[in-house]
Amino acid sequence: MDRSSMIGIVLGITAIMAGIVMEGGKLHSALQLTAAVIVFGGTLGATLVSYPLQDVLSAGLSLRDIFREKRKDPEIFLQNILQYSNIARRNGLIALEPEVEFIHDYYLRKALKLAVDGVASKSLKEMLEQENITYAGEKRRVAKVYETAGGFAPTIGILGAVLGLIHVMENLSDPSKLGAGIAVAFVATIYGVGSANLILLPVAKKLINRLNSELALREMIIEGIIGIQSGINPHYLEEKLRVYMESGSRE
Repeated sequence: MDRSSMIGIVLGITAIMAGIVMEGGKLHSALQLTAAVIVFGGTLGATLVSYPLQDVLSAGLSLRDIFREKRKDPEIFLQNILQYSNIARRNGLIALEPEVEFIHDYYLRKALKLAVDGVASKSLKEMLEQENITYAGEKRRVAKVYETAGGFAPTIGILGAVLGLIHVMENLSDPSKLGAGIAVAFVATIYGVGSANLILLPVAKKLINRLNSELALREMIIEGIIGIQSGINPHYLEEKLRVYMESGSRE
């Protein structure tokens, strides 16, 4: 479980609810089904118009990755690459063939298999970098869906507020209906701004940050495998690869 995501969302919502109570309000006043239908339904509709259905579905499925962190420790990858480097220096690249079957990470397994199969360093790098471009494009589209939805939500919230005020104006002669209309108007704005800034935009940012870390790790793998092919001294190779680990940590 990704604790930072869970804590962040719970803390944000709890802080808003606590603020309502501290001001003497009631929590149920912030729960308006009509406002929720307008804001969330309208935001989803606008997002579907903006992106293909497959991209929106992929974005929905990516929520699992937000709350269930699949952390890859770069240090473990580095030590594995150095281990392969030592084996290759002693016994040649072909000695790494049995190791390929025991690698669980898809990208590292593919990179090492290409090296063992005798693919030239230049071709290997081009193939793996092109795969990174495709992978990054898919992940950025998913993040963009949330970013776009985060842009629509506040505007849809304002639309809900206007609709609520229209309802109020239509019922000026009946004071008993004024309260409900005003509540929908203001709560719709809260839903729009709140969902954008507490959920949608932070999710987009989280996905981009994780993508940057993954790409830094993949770049380290590429340089590591090419270093093994070139017969670079493992100590020098370690110093070279640690630069990518620092880059991934900054991201």
